[in-house]
Amino acid sequence: MSASSCGTMNPSARDIMGYLPIEHYGMIGNMRTCALVSVDGSIDFMCWPDFDSPSLFCRLLDKDKGGYFRIAPPDLASCTAKQQYLPSSAILQTRYINEDGAVNLLDFFPRPKYANILTPNTVRTSYRETRSVPEELKQWLVRRVECIRGHFTLDIELFPAFDYAREPHTTTILQQHKNADDSQSKTVTFHTKDEKFQLDVCIDHGGDDSTTGASVDFEKVQRKGMLGEGVVAKVILQEGQSISFVLRRDLQHHVTDHITPAILDSQQHDTQLFWYNWLAKSRYKGAWREVVHRSLMILKMLTYEPTGAIVAAPTFSIPEAIGGSRNWDYRFSWVRDSSFTIYIFLRMGFTDEADAYMGFMSDRFQKSLTKEGGLPIMFTIRGETDIPEQELDHLEGYKGSKPVRIGNGAAFHLQFDIYGELMDGIYLYNKYGKPVSWDTWVSVRKMLDFVLTIVDQPDMSIWEVRNKKQHFVYSKIMLWVAFDRGLRLADKRCLPCPNRAKWLEARDNLYEEIMEKGYNTEMKSFIQSYDNPTMLDSSILIAPLVFFITPNDPRFLNTVDRILLPLEKGGLTVTGLVHRYNSELSDDGVGGDEGAFSMCTFWLVEALTRAGAYDRKYLVRAVNLFENMLSFSNHHSMFSEEISRTGEQLGNTPQAFSHLALISAAFNLDRAMNNH
Repeated sequence: MSASSCGTMNPSARDIMGYLPIEHYGMIGNMRTCALVSVDGSIDFMCWPDFDSPSLFCRLLDKDKGGYFRIAPPDLASCTAKQQYLPSSAILQTRYINEDGAVNLLDFFPRPKYANILTPNTVRTSYRETRSVPEELKQWLVRRVECIRGHFTLDIELFPAFDYAREPHTTTILQQHKNADDSQSKTVTFHTKDEKFQLDVCIDHGGDDSTTGASVDFEKVQRKGMLGEGVVAKVILQEGQSISFVLRRDLQHHVTDHITPAILDSQQHDTQLFWYNWLAKSRYKGAWREVVHRSLMILKMLTYEPTGAIVAAPTFSIPEAIGGSRNWDYRFSWVRDSSFTIYIFLRMGFTDEADAYMGFMSDRFQKSLTKEGGLPIMFTIRGETDIPEQELDHLEGYKGSKPVRIGNGAAFHLQFDIYGELMDGIYLYNKYGKPVSWDTWVSVRKMLDFVLTIVDQPDMSIWEVRNKKQHFVYSKIMLWVAFDRGLRLADKRCLPCPNRAKWLEARDNLYEEIMEKGYNTEMKSFIQSYDNPTMLDSSILIAPLVFFITPNDPRFLNTVDRILLPLEKGGLTVTGLVHRYNSELSDDGVGGDEGAFSMCTFWLVEALTRAGAYDRKYLVRAVNLFENMLSFSNHHSMFSEEISRTGEQLGNTPQAFSHLALISAAFNLDRAMNNH
């Protein structure tokens, strides 16, 4: 994979409220947490040490109180900024250029290299085995600046805001004047009653005499709204000189106590090698390869390595409409994502990730079923189900969009579609991955027997409405999928199935019911719910993707034609972007406006692709729609949850489901274009 597209932007593009557009960020990650780095060199969002930990930097949600770490020229307006990833890596490079010089700012979380160790000879044979294990994971945030031409002046501003900007801290400068001759890299500490962080600084003169080389002077500054002091500094770099900043926990005994440029060079090399080797596993050789590979790397960064869970997004409370109240916390793992996740990882060649994710879901599946056989809709990255929702009233929200929420109240919703997505994931894993275990099958039987008792009940479905339950068509289709995949799995593996007849009856009854109650013959369209027979919903686009209906069925094609109409004409499409439903007409218990859903647009692309197998005109439409959608990504081919009417990204970013749907659409579209 070559270097991803280089975004050239105005680095001083913050609005009068002090916020950047959401698409002006790149992401770095280490499979524990992520950070968002802006085109003006500021880390405006980072939770530490894990995805669901309290934020350390959160200027994205409050410009005054949230905290940030900025490295940028004093006069941004006089510079050009270009941001891209280093080739085949998750190392983000922001380059500042002006008449006098150019500097590269590299941001990354280190990844360890692997070593082979001897497996204990417990079976007492002459044969010896080894296994590959990672060395120590350095939980460091690394920011490296190198002057590559002329000379350049940079401002350093570091203002942490602990515990969602609720916890005061004490700042101590250990070395006010810092140069390359110092024997210790530890320069500044930030301590709260529970957390201790340190900033390490190391300077490389690039062969210059240290007496005339770069140096940096720190001073403490108290900013309005902050609960502790930050530090600021100014540094002037000449060509060949570099300075690096490492933020990490302040421990009494570090494995690496003193950080040097050579150590950081080694960490950067190991990180580059890790990402290069990981991406080399990809089987995808089709069209839009750059975009697909970047999406795969985003999904990898959203993975919580200790358990294999994948967060829906690494952020919380980025609004679905500016000034609106649709602001949710997505730092959890939804059962709903399981089918797409397993399918994508297996088809793209990432079997280890599929195994880890399936292991996480299987463990939850077997341990979290209720006595009756029900399943929670989401888990924390460690598999817990206690996710209380609360509002952070002290934060103003992105561009004043309140409330800022952490936790997720939807965790306790009844959303029956999850059983279909989970069963589809299990079926796909058994088909393309490894055979499922007997214990998993026993849990499947218990769960599907429970699903028999809820097929006639209403729920809150995929969109997690917050008012009355309804008989949503999407949930009914996914319940059909649950029984269908259970029956297929039993037949494929010859597994005992005491209630096979009941599952078969339930599956067939659901199909008849959906075709009778879920389709409006006057509208010539599938509808959102039995209770709301005139409301259009784009979630029906999933139907041919899960083989509920053939993509050339007139009922489905009529529905697609209606979805493609603009909102004012009864459709759901605006400038080639698909809304999930008309939020002005549908009372979902939340209120407010929202943008078009990235995932739904990619679902439409894939539905048209499948219809194109029977009529080529749909394939042409799919290609055009897909290319149009890609134009709404940011300069890193990164998608948030939604896109506004003005073309700006909205909602938590980057969203796993958006990128899963993108990869699936590209994969199937490429196959169709090449007649595979």
